[in-house]
Amino acid sequence: MDLSIILPAYNEALVIESTIEKIIEYLKNRYFSYELIVVNDGSVDQTGKIVKSLNLPVLRLIEHEKNLGKGAAVKSGMLMAKGENLLFLDADYSTTIDNLAIFLSILKENQADIVIASRALKNSQINIHQCKIKENIGKIGNKLIKQFLLKGIEDTQCGFKLFNRRCLELFKKQKINGWGFDFEILYLAQKLGYKICQAPVVWSCQPDSKVTVLSYFKTLGELFLIKYNILFKKY
Repeated sequence: MDLSIILPAYNEALVIESTIEKIIEYLKNRYFSYELIVVNDGSVDQTGKIVKSLNLPVLRLIEHEKNLGKGAAVKSGMLMAKGENLLFLDADYSTTIDNLAIFLSILKENQADIVIASRALKNSQINIHQCKIKENIGKIGNKLIKQFLLKGIEDTQCGFKLFNRRCLELFKKQKINGWGFDFEILYLAQKLGYKICQAPVVWSCQPDSKVTVLSYFKTLGELFLIKYNILFKKY
């Protein structure tokens, strides 16, 4: 299998069918084989039921009995994936699937292991911005992440990242279940010598985003948990 797409979902009943349809519509005439894995992370709405009702041959559903966090959902999907390349993107479709073509090109042309979307790059296009308080907290968070954990990564949290299959060892080492898993995975990648490329992206904040202001502070707390894990050699 050429490509696995992992779609972590928590209470996404309003958008999950539309997002799946858009992804499959984009991919159906491509030259490569693919699968779409939805990880229903303990949703209490109809997310899982809607995915099951679609009954599509390329679609797989993984269900968590309770909500574990986005990091746990992505990890479950990654470790079940069969593709040579693995992409995860957000179920609210804040980053559209048509960004994939350039990501695959960058991965191949640069012999990279990972390509991540970065809203901070000059050529990125933000169609709908987050509220100011979220944007400002996010900028502060990025500075802290660069200072204490990662070098040269401008935006760790954009939910559109492409990996080659050998990166699965990173997810086996992953300990963070929440939003901070993104920079944990990238830290592990840098530590182990994986090549990471950043790419501009077209992105829109969605009105039903599950990322709240409180989520930002929880994520920063996970930064210090990762530093603790590093200090006590837990990776």
